[in-house]
Amino acid sequence: MTLSAGTDTVRQSLASFRQEREADWKAFEALLARVEKRAPRALSEGELLSLPLLYRSALSSLSVARATSLDSALIAYLEALCLRGYFYLYGARRSLRTRIGDFFLHDWPAAIRDLWREVWTSVGLTVIGAIAGYWLVASDRRWYDAIIAPSLAGGRNPDSSAETLRSVLYGGGDHFLSGFAAYLFTHNTQVSILAFALGFAFAVPSVLIILMNGCMLGAIFQIYAAKGLGFELGGWLSIHGTTELFAIAIAGAAGMRIGTSIAFPGELTRMAAAARAGRVAATAMVGVTVMLLFAGLLEGIGRQTITSDLARYSIGGGMLAFWLCYFYLFRMVRHGDR
Repeated sequence: MTLSAGTDTVRQSLASFRQEREADWKAFEALLARVEKRAPRALSEGELLSLPLLYRSALSSLSVARATSLDSALIAYLEALCLRGYFYLYGARRSLRTRIGDFFLHDWPAAIRDLWREVWTSVGLTVIGAIAGYWLVASDRRWYDAIIAPSLAGGRNPDSSAETLRSVLYGGGDHFLSGFAAYLFTHNTQVSILAFALGFAFAVPSVLIILMNGCMLGAIFQIYAAKGLGFELGGWLSIHGTTELFAIAIAGAAGMRIGTSIAFPGELTRMAAAARAGRVAATAMVGVTVMLLFAGLLEGIGRQTITSDLARYSIGGGMLAFWLCYFYLFRMVRHGDR
């Protein structure tokens, strides 16, 4: 009889507790649902002023529920409600426009500056690979077929005549050339993704991919230079290549950062070092996709419609200068930063 009487007392206490305060919980929940789905302007001035009061009331109810060991389901409900209220009232809220602006003005350039050693190592590896590819093909033409896949060669090889090679550079809107440009863009995108994704293997795959990409560039350049078209090929490539190759170098740098952090974690665990490096690398890779989109537009629109070598070099050089200034010279001070 005593146990039954005690249970009835608890039930009555819980029912009384709910009856006294449930209206405030429901009102607070309804207001939160409205502002979360829409915006603060969806509420009247009086409703906005009541939000912190209802939040404190919910906190008080939660404190009482915990102290008196009331229904566990009720405690869980109040905890979730108070957590929602806390994040809305005190959490940092930024609009999508603000987040995008912060990424382009602060986060992306800061990530590239943080990766400066790896970026310039990647650029150096590209140059070394290009020199090696040029020298190998110049010393033995059979190296060309070993370095360049037939699908990427686009019909160009050491036996191609100067007229054939020139037609590729100044062929206008030829259907084959448009398809080849699309394939080349896809290839470079794949190289960027692989250089980043395989970096976890102590950065070795990233280094090899960047070197091989440079070898391919040098091999193609050699067959044009042998026909006296090296300067022309440089203009044809630069109109989009300064952006695209820089993007590949950044992707390789992001992979190297992760790989070297795993190989040499310092005082951190390997997982913690990889996670810290991954945050910088991931930010850089989001920017790489933007650069590849720019390169795709330049490649699809400008490379076959602009046939002046001077204009091609001007556009390519201008894009390279833009990226260098954007990453290393242009710095916006975020509000609150020192």
